[in-house]
Parts: sequence; structure tokens; C-alpha cells
Amino acid sequence: MASSTIDRGSWNSKLGFVLAAAGSAVGLGNIWRFPTEAASNGGGAFLLIYLACCFLIGYPVMMAEIGIGRKTGKNPVGAFKALSTNKFYPLIGMWGVLCGVMILSFYTVVAGWTVSYVFEEIFFFAGYTEWAAWIGDTSNGWLNAFFSIVFMFATVSIITGGVSDGIERATKMLMPLLFIILFVLIGYVVLQPGSTEGLAVYLKPDFSRITPELVFAAMGQAFFSLSLGMGALITYGSYLSKQENVPEAAAWVTTTDALVAFLAGLLIIPAMYMAQAQGIAIFDDGGELLAGPALIFQVLPSLFHDLGGIWGIFLGITFFVLLSVAALTSTISLLEVPVSYVIDEFQVQRKKAAKYIGLGILAIALIISFDTSLIGTLDFVFSQIGLPLGGIMICLFLSYVWKIDSAMEELETGNPGFGRGIVGRVWKIMVMIICPLVIFYNLINNFL
Repeated sequence: MASSTIDRGSWNSKLGFVLAAAGSAVGLGNIWRFPTEAASNGGGAFLLIYLACCFLIGYPVMMAEIGIGRKTGKNPVGAFKALSTNKFYPLIGMWGVLCGVMILSFYTVVAGWTVSYVFEEIFFFAGYTEWAAWIGDTSNGWLNAFFSIVFMFATVSIITGGVSDGIERATKMLMPLLFIILFVLIGYVVLQPGSTEGLAVYLKPDFSRITPELVFAAMGQAFFSLSLGMGALITYGSYLSKQENVPEAAAWVTTTDALVAFLAGLLIIPAMYMAQAQGIAIFDDGGELLAGPALIFQVLPSLFHDLGGIWGIFLGITFFVLLSVAALTSTISLLEVPVSYVIDEFQVQRKKAAKYIGLGILAIALIISFDTSLIGTLDFVFSQIGLPLGGIMICLFLSYVWKIDSAMEELETGNPGFGRGIVGRVWKIMVMIICPLVIFYNLINNFL
């Protein structure tokens, strides 16, 4: 293992770490996947179970990942090397790096769509409807490639700035901007005709809809939205000071992510029923709510177009800026994982590592740009299967290889007495037994 002689950097403050880690978790999945999952699965009942899963399953795994990172001060691969002499265990970290790389490769394409639709809204309201239709065509490979390049350039530019001057500085601006936009959009939408029905669907629990499938769907959403299992939080934890309180920081990250998901539902679901009041179809032929790209790039733009006037252009542009900000906070962390690996293990300077890894991932993104059907396959393999698999291996490694008591010592650094409290005692049981079993069951469900 290479001994690091390159300054890895560190967070300037706990707030910087929390915002960066929360930014890693907050992404497009919170904005378009969570709201329609909730609306299609019992509304408020799904919301309550999702929140429970975030704190009962996601929070313990998050503490585990951050603890591993801070203990070793290394990337995911180097962290497992440092905690074990067995050559097998670093493969857990390598799997996380691979998942991050492949998720970023298709995420870059989707993130590019969010930027292209900012211009789609501008062209439409300027009267250039043909240009709007052209730039909003997500099947156009050349356009996909162009906006993927734009988004990767922005991501690499931030990563090259380092941990404090790049990632921390960017997320300290982007995360407050994300909240401001969310609150402004919610404030307008919930006062419009049709939104009341959407609020009822979202906030009124239908407990008769609770089934094992719903519970595991909520757990899968929680695991995905918290960016667990791919080494991002190990990497971010490696830049964290020994004086910081890991359980408290993880609690803030989990709470922030859950809050963004809740607010996204408070925006998207009322907006969908607002669109229905305008005569726009929000259900498919099978009676299911439209979700994913169909919702974001068909239903909502149609709503903004129909509104017209100053509110139409304001909502349209602001909404897609919101999506772009959410996407960028995630792509930053996805790229930082392989960059930190190359810096630590091969002694490459940060700027060079970010540039060449960014170009390598962009090459894959360009292939996907011309065949977007690959997105579904890559999402299934590396998100729905890869992330839970990584989470299981991390829990088992921490509990039975590094040993749970050693991990507890790390969590008590900055939080003396944590192991003697109720949260610490429950955390042991969750990480050693409950989390691996529940995540494994969800993994099997994904295959089925």
C-alpha cells in the first residue's frame, strides 16, 4: 500500500461536512423518485415508513461508513486495506468505487437533461417553440453528449479545487440555494387549484396500503437516497477531524436528506394534481401515476407551458435550476470517490486525477448519450443491486472483521460515552444483525 505524501485536505467545519455529505445524498432521486413512490404507495403511510427506514436502517449504516473513513483517513479501498491484512476485503472498497463510477456515467447524462430543460423553458417562452422542442429532445444523442460534457466540466472544476476550497465551498452555496428554490416553488404551488388533492394524497396516510412490498420499497428508496454502499461517505468521513461527533454529524446528514425528500414530495405531488386540473394527463394507460423522466420532462414542462406568463417562465426555469443543483451536489461526491482512490493509492496530484478520471467517466457517458436504454440496466446493476450489496458487506466487515468494539471506540472519539447510551447500544444490534438481514431481503426482492 502506498504511503500518502500528498495533502488530502480536510473540512474546515462540521457544517461544511454536513452540507457536503447531505449534498451527496440529495439528488435527482429525492426530487422525482421519492414523490411518485410515495404517491403510488399509500401517500402518508409510505412517507412515515420511509422516514423510519432512513433513521433505523440508513442512519446506522451511515455512521459505520463515516466511522471507517475517519478511522483510516483513506479512500474506500485504502480504508479496508488499513483495517485488515486480508487481500479480499479491499475488494469491498473497490466495488464501491466501481459503483460510483458507473452510476456517475449515466447520472451525468440525466443531469445534462436538467440543464438542457432550463434552455427549453427559455426558448419556449421566448416564442421559439421549434428550438424548445429540439433542445428538449432527450433522445438526441449529440445534445445528450454536449450537455454531459458541460455537466462533467462543472463537476471536475469543483473537485480540482480540493476538499475545503472546492467541495465544501461549492456545497455551502448550492445547498442553501436548493432549499430557497424548494420553499419558493412550494409556496406558489400549494396555493394553486388542484394542489389540495395532491396534498391529501401525499400527507394523508392510507395504512391499508402497508404491505411487506411497500416497506421494502420505502427501505430501498431510503438506502438509495442516502448514498450508502458506494464509498462516498467513507471518503467524506476520511476528511473529518477526530474532534467531530460522528453520530451527531450522521444524524444531521440523515435529517437533511429526509427533509429534502419530504419537501420534494410537498412540491411534486401537488404540482402533478395542479397539472391534472389544467387538463394534463398524470396517469398512464394502466392507471399508474407517471414517474421518472415522463413526469419531469413531459408532465411538468406541459404545466409550466400552460401556465404561461411570468409565473410560467419563472416556475419552469427555477424548477430545472433546482434539479441541476441537486444533480451537481451528487455528481461532486460520485467523482470524489475514484479521485480520492487514485490520489491515495497512486500518489497522483488532485488536478490530474480529477481531469483524467472525469474524462474516462465522460467517455462512458458519451456512449450512453447515444443509447439511453443503457441507463435502466446500469441503474439496476449498480444502484438497485450494487448499493445494497455494498451496504451489507460494510456492515459485516465492521462488525466481524474490524470488530464492533473497535468501531465503537472510533465513534466515541468526539462523543465520549456514546457506547453506553441507548443509541449506541441499539446501533450495535442494528449494524451487526438487523441492517444486514433487512438489506439482504431487499436485495433479493430487487432480483425478483
